[in-house]
Amino acid sequence: MAASPPPSRLQALLPDLGRRTLVMGILNVTPDSFSDGGRFEGVEAARAQAAALITEGAHILDIGGESTRPGHAPVPAAEEQARVLPVIEALTPGLSVPISIDTYKASTAAVALKAGATLVNDVWGLQREPDIARVAADHGAPVIVMHNRETIDPDLDIVADMQCFFERSLTIARKAGIRDADIVLDPGIGFGKSWDQHLEALRRLPEIRALGFPLLVGVSRKSLLGRLHDRETAPRDRLVGSIAAHVLAGTLGADIVRVHDVAQHIEALRVLDAVMRPETARG
Repeated sequence: MAASPPPSRLQALLPDLGRRTLVMGILNVTPDSFSDGGRFEGVEAARAQAAALITEGAHILDIGGESTRPGHAPVPAAEEQARVLPVIEALTPGLSVPISIDTYKASTAAVALKAGATLVNDVWGLQREPDIARVAADHGAPVIVMHNRETIDPDLDIVADMQCFFERSLTIARKAGIRDADIVLDPGIGFGKSWDQHLEALRRLPEIRALGFPLLVGVSRKSLLGRLHDRETAPRDRLVGSIAAHVLAGTLGADIVRVHDVAQHIEALRVLDAVMRPETARG
């Protein structure tokens, strides 16, 4: 009899994955993020925000040291690491939830995983620096593979483009030794798409879910929500739209949502799960 495969590292880190809609809390330790740039620079500010996110119910902390907003300036790896490493090292002892390192740089992923992060969240889907897949595999770290594009082509079938993109990413991951059971896909709302394509990607989430991987969706406070208002809105004024988008995403197959406002999303997603997953909603 063939031996059973070892348990998924992803499932071990997130035992409720697939049972309820999980919330990833955003912790940007950058001076220029579109929504909260500069607010959580420094270890003490980051530690306080992490504690708040966990108290509100976050299942994962996503720590990033380089803004990926439109028009952002790339950050050297050494600077990115100087921002994230002290925070990860300060948070790891006794932390009750896993840390995801939000980076596309293999060297940053390596030092972050060594410092205590346990997942890699790559906004370039392992394709900007493919060695990041080997780094993740060497540490037994699951990966979040996000769709992205260098340029926006409004004439593309964006879901077909995502499917091709993910196939390339999956090939990189598998060659590095990452198991399919340790891969999450992210359609990349807010990245490399026209406004209509963002909405199309959300509308057609079931087609991406049909690839057979858990889905993460992040629409929190993004500018595409601002376009739906009748007035100019700052990112922090987009809470209601963020919740609506994430509840919709959960209905269409998202397993994890990446958010700034954890407590409010937890409350909304409890309603979603009570309706869509009644067998686990009481737990």
